[in-house]
Amino acid sequence: MSIIEAVRGALAEVADPVKAPAMRAYMKSELPFLGVQSGPRRTALKKVFAGHRLDSAPEWRKAVLTLWREAEYREERYAAIELTGSRLYRDWQTLYTLPMYEEMIVTGAWWDLVDELAVHRIGTLLRLFPDTMKVTMLEWARDPDLWKRRTSILCQNTFKDRTDLGLLYACIEPSLSDTEFFARKAIGWALREYAKTDPREVVRYVNNHGISGLSRREALKNVAE
Repeated sequence: MSIIEAVRGALAEVADPVKAPAMRAYMKSELPFLGVQSGPRRTALKKVFAGHRLDSAPEWRKAVLTLWREAEYREERYAAIELTGSRLYRDWQTLYTLPMYEEMIVTGAWWDLVDELAVHRIGTLLRLFPDTMKVTMLEWARDPDLWKRRTSILCQNTFKDRTDLGLLYACIEPSLSDTEFFARKAIGWALREYAKTDPREVVRYVNNHGISGLSRREALKNVAE
């Protein structure tokens, strides 16, 4: 049995069809849901991944994209994202994965699919290959695609005191005038995360830049001005 078949079978085993319609409605998803909640899904997939080891980085990327492109249920896309983050393949997080992640971000085009990739996959590549990825993130920050812009803003969300503030602000700047909810939310979220490290700097930035009310509220949610 291939890893693709094993993933589909494992998801079907832990599905609760009664929950599927509400899950689909909440995510406003074109793809139907099986009704698999996150806990059972992660447990089931961990067993599948351990029992179906992939032998090479190209084989791993192919499996991810097959799950993603051929998904009939949204949980199969969640499974593809989890496969990209499996510890078994940590050493294969290289710049060769960037086109795969870019495709998933652009075609995923919704927060439940994009944000994990932005923070934990693109963020990882930025840590590992800062020179190349900084250039890429600056390009994505000005891309017509909302989700690439959102990714560039969110990719340092776990960096704390290692945050490249110049890069963060440069990625935020092209979206300051964007009226899209998910752009404004991303700006606020990224600033809120950095405020855990340097709240004064975030207050200074917010007070000196024309950010939206939504972004400001998000940025200062845990900060006493």
